[in-house]
Amino acid sequence: MEIVIQPTPAESTAAAAQLVARVIRRNPAAVLGLATGSTPVQLYRELIRMNLDWSRITTFNLDEYIGLPADHPQSYHTFMRENLFRHVNIRPENAHIPDGNAPDIAGFCGEYERRISAAGGIDLQILGIGSDGHIGFNEPTSSLASRTRIKTLTRETIRDNARFFGSEAAVPRHVLTMGIGTILEAREVFLLAFGEAKADAIAAAVEGPVASTNPASAVQFHPAAKFFLDEAAASKLSRADYYRWVYDNKPDWQR
Repeated sequence: MEIVIQPTPAESTAAAAQLVARVIRRNPAAVLGLATGSTPVQLYRELIRMNLDWSRITTFNLDEYIGLPADHPQSYHTFMRENLFRHVNIRPENAHIPDGNAPDIAGFCGEYERRISAAGGIDLQILGIGSDGHIGFNEPTSSLASRTRIKTLTRETIRDNARFFGSEAAVPRHVLTMGIGTILEAREVFLLAFGEAKADAIAAAVEGPVASTNPASAVQFHPAAKFFLDEAAASKLSRADYYRWVYDNKPDWQR
């Protein structure tokens, strides 16, 4: 893993955006795994500003609520349309988001996995992290080998997401999510985390034991993972100075 610590969320996001853009420029038909939530919004704004060519890009989103209409203001279909897709030239048929209203949820999950495989697998997966260490909607105690499936949200995640819905009661209890096993098959993984509220989860994910109680810790197994953090999110890392030293002293060919 590479741990990239920058002073602010904007600077950390800019560093991540440069590398995402490099993937798209080097492989105009890349397959990207995309995240939602407040963390990646600035990343998508940066990518929009770069005026990249998305015409051959394929995307697969991590998750979606079950039971929300696709045009609901808090659905991830709406999120992706408003924060990225309507601003770039991606083809609608190439943008895949889990269908939380599929009549056969289990069948849809298997089909989603098959679509990822048929596209050649995910080249770069973008992740955020929950305050309890969840990635996608893989809540604590999720299997580290899990595939796309239905999950029940924890009370903590419901509380965290209530700000988007106006109340905890309005937050759906069930979701579709890519599994941790699915995520780890991506060729590269970028995880972004900002703010003091993420510091404990980041410390456990980066420096703690790999455990299902912190699903993000499974990223330690990935051969090409990068964490993009601001100082607040990195504040509980015991080896933060070393991570800064490594980043500042990379050989030229790695930059």
